[in-house]
Amino acid sequence: MTQPYRPLALFAALLGGFGLALQLWFSIRMTEANGGTVLAGVWLFLGFYTILSNLLVVGVLSAAATGSRGPLGIFLTRPSVQTAAAMSIVIVSAIYNVMLRQLWSPSGWLLVADVIVHDAMPLLYLVYWWLAVPKGALRWSQALVWQSYPAGYFLYVLLRGAANGWYPYPFLDVRALGYLQVLLDAIGVLAAFIVVALLLVALGRWQARRRAPAVADIA
Repeated sequence: MTQPYRPLALFAALLGGFGLALQLWFSIRMTEANGGTVLAGVWLFLGFYTILSNLLVVGVLSAAATGSRGPLGIFLTRPSVQTAAAMSIVIVSAIYNVMLRQLWSPSGWLLVADVIVHDAMPLLYLVYWWLAVPKGALRWSQALVWQSYPAGYFLYVLLRGAANGWYPYPFLDVRALGYLQVLLDAIGVLAAFIVVALLLVALGRWQARRRAPAVADIA
């Protein structure tokens, strides 16, 4: 990432971290109100794809903002990883706004946290991705490799649900829908992931081609 975009990465990382901290606080508070423990609240917090994807995005932005050159920082700032994070956060926003927003009505600081993780961070991260991430090396095949993350999450949800009967999203609720319908729902969502991934690769490669003549002219 070029130096001019580090303030953007830092701002977005701080905002995302604040939103996640609020979400964690509410998760613990609501769990305790229902007779659970702090650990149970943290475990609930880590059950949502929204949270895991925002954690990934904040990690990417933090590594970019600090110029981290450790193994984790190098991994998180790979263009392919940063684009996979863009794919995930776009799907987070799309599914929430199309399928889930109408299911509840948060208010106060809970609404603030909700807007940060579902609306503000996807938009900010896409702006960062467009401006700061080099995309010339993106390959079409990577769009399929990136699906290991949502596929892994799907397995994680099924294992958690089998253990305690809790599912984070209505379309993944095996108790209400059965395994066949949940599998069909997951395939539909995976198709959306693939479409978004391919679109990001296409946009990235197009941007890289447009920038190449400009760089050559300057040189």
